[in-house]
Amino acid sequence: MTALLPLFLAWEFFGMTAPALASGFAILEQSVRGLGSAFSNSAAADDASTIFFNPAGLTRLSNNSAIAATYYIAPTALFQDRDSTIATGAPLTGGEGGDGGVNIVVPNLYAVWNASDRVTLGLGVNSPFGLKTRYDRDWVGRYHAINSELVTININPTVAAKLTDNLSLGAGINLQYAEAKLSNAIDFGLIGASNRLRTAPQSTDGSVELEGDDWSWGYNLGLLYEPDRRTRLGLAYRSAITHDLEGEANFNVPGAVSALTATGRFQDGGIAAELNLPDTLSLHAYHQISPRVALTGDVTWTNWSRFEELRVAFDDPVEPDNVQPENWRDTVRYSLGVNYALSSAWELRAGVAYDPSPVDDTYRSPRIPDNNRTWLAIGASFKASDSISFDIGYAHLFVDDSNIDLSGSTSGNLRGKIDSDVDVVGLQLTWKF
Repeated sequence: MTALLPLFLAWEFFGMTAPALASGFAILEQSVRGLGSAFSNSAAADDASTIFFNPAGLTRLSNNSAIAATYYIAPTALFQDRDSTIATGAPLTGGEGGDGGVNIVVPNLYAVWNASDRVTLGLGVNSPFGLKTRYDRDWVGRYHAINSELVTININPTVAAKLTDNLSLGAGINLQYAEAKLSNAIDFGLIGASNRLRTAPQSTDGSVELEGDDWSWGYNLGLLYEPDRRTRLGLAYRSAITHDLEGEANFNVPGAVSALTATGRFQDGGIAAELNLPDTLSLHAYHQISPRVALTGDVTWTNWSRFEELRVAFDDPVEPDNVQPENWRDTVRYSLGVNYALSSAWELRAGVAYDPSPVDDTYRSPRIPDNNRTWLAIGASFKASDSISFDIGYAHLFVDDSNIDLSGSTSGNLRGKIDSDVDVVGLQLTWKF
């Protein structure tokens, strides 16, 4: 893990960041075995990724082990304009933005050590939240969004204890780094005209880029109860985390409207923003109905109502706060899966999930064009030897069309629809030692 951590950090900091693949901007891609069952198999607790899903499951792992996993994620986000206008009522000019989705690779790493017959230690490094959308710089919605990016890096040391033969408890600390980058165009032509400059709306575009980061922390807890050898019931909680992001705003103001900066506005300088990440509560089950077949299920509540607004405060006292209301609602995700032991070396799995969106239609933004999604997933495991095994998983996410109707005094009224879907392929290597 010590050797692989710099590689993971390099992946994250140089743009290999994850888009939001669960509802909102959560990232469930923390286990390739989980991917193949639409993340219904948390109670299986059959590899080190249980650190993320339920740390109590560590007590079921009899060997020291390490996991390295990577995911290729191919989202699409295609906007269709529906008569978008500026404040004067004239049409917003520009194209439809291209594909706002960005194909990327994202990794995670886990390791487990058995401290005794009853106590197990673990360490996970992952990205539990993330977002990346990117549209053409001259698209019709450029005044609302061009680039949007959120990166989290989560370091999760964990301990689990087997209290009885049937009951295990686990707990972990989450040391989390978050970095956000946002950019959009500014219609300085419209702003200049309203300040008696000789400019016309949409004729003199500038831009702003915002960037901030922060370290914060939270915790996760888990319980795993095994009433018999064929059945497991789990309960897991991940705490909310608040990031107080601090960074810089960089404005690009065209020369034709440079007089606007005399008021003190549109100046480069410091910014601050609060990012409220949600807590989650999961209930999951595993039941082996025959020597070859097991059923899995998971229900997860996410406290998305913590995300009430996206507010950026500028150190410049003349520059007003940039506020985007969000007013997200809490969600409950449901997933079911089946595992089939084809042989002593091969195991197959499949799963389905329904993942509702927390986004209110009134406030949906092209930065996060989220909507309800249905998961269909398949996967396989191959045990090459007593110490080495491989996993592969694939999921397709069917995303409901996302209507956009977003207004701003200088950004215009962006109206349209975004068609989205996502394909995910995961590969995982497990080493027992």
